Amino acid sequence: MKIDFDGLQAFVTVAELGAFNKAADKLGLTQAALTRRIQKLENYLDLKLMDRTTRHMALTPVGRDLLPKARALVTDMASTFTQLKDASKTGKGHFTLACVPTLATSVLPLWIRQYRDRFPANRIRLVDASAYEIREAVLGQQAELGVTVQGTKHPDLDETVLFDDPLMFYCRSEHPLSNRTSLTWADMNVDDLIVVSSFTGTRIVMNYQLAKKGIELQGHYEVQHHATALNLVTAGVGCAIMPATTCADGDRPGVLRIALKSPVVRRKIVLVRKKGVTLSPGAQAFNDIVLSMAHAGFRP
Repeated sequence: MKIDFDGLQAFVTVAELGAFNKAADKLGLTQAALTRRIQKLENYLDLKLMDRTTRHMALTPVGRDLLPKARALVTDMASTFTQLKDASKTGKGHFTLACVPTLATSVLPLWIRQYRDRFPANRIRLVDASAYEIREAVLGQQAELGVTVQGTKHPDLDETVLFDDPLMFYCRSEHPLSNRTSLTWADMNVDDLIVVSSFTGTRIVMNYQLAKKGIELQGHYEVQHHATALNLVTAGVGCAIMPATTCADGDRPGVLRIALKSPVVRRKIVLVRKKGVTLSPGAQAFNDIVLSMAHAGFRP
């Protein structure tokens, strides 16, 4: 069933103003165009809605019955259109964001605070997931945006590099290597090294870059998440190699971060969205904030 919104709007306007010339002026139409809209609606309904002479217009009984219902429809649609236009102009609305967990305690709060300050009424549904899961969520449109580790490019995803995130050595202040200002990968031959799973995006990037230098890293402990590795380091179980964004200096009392060199291994953090899909106003506003900070040289 096709709803003739233009015809309903014309009918309601004529009925409320009581004259075709006044209704035509309000709608920005000629009287002939307005008459055609009314006639089209009547033809579609196969009903006469109003009687018109050169001096007089009056609703038929059917027209009087239709008027309150038509008025409600027109008012509701006009309100909906206004809300949508306002949302597109002001960035209003809620959206889902997928993000790798290592950024949830460092970089992500900075973005969210900026977004909240500008759009306090908006809600973000945050999904913390692996790099692979984030790409799948964006591809499947369970999330509009994803912040993840750059991997193999997907033809259906647009991605923008936000910043480089170097890997660093984490240990407690009493660790034998804690007095060094920098370390090399040759120094990682220790018996208490904690590494993350080889299936994580960070580990894949690390193994690939080290392999080009003929370096193979072996850990004494392997965990699934950086948060687990950080907790083990904090508890004094061992040392770990993790991205710089995992923990800022001073966030964990007694835990130090030391630069790793020869080579410096970096993962690239990217913002991903599905190609050909228009973002909701809320997601677009967040996207613009993140890209604006990246273009301004933001580094965690």
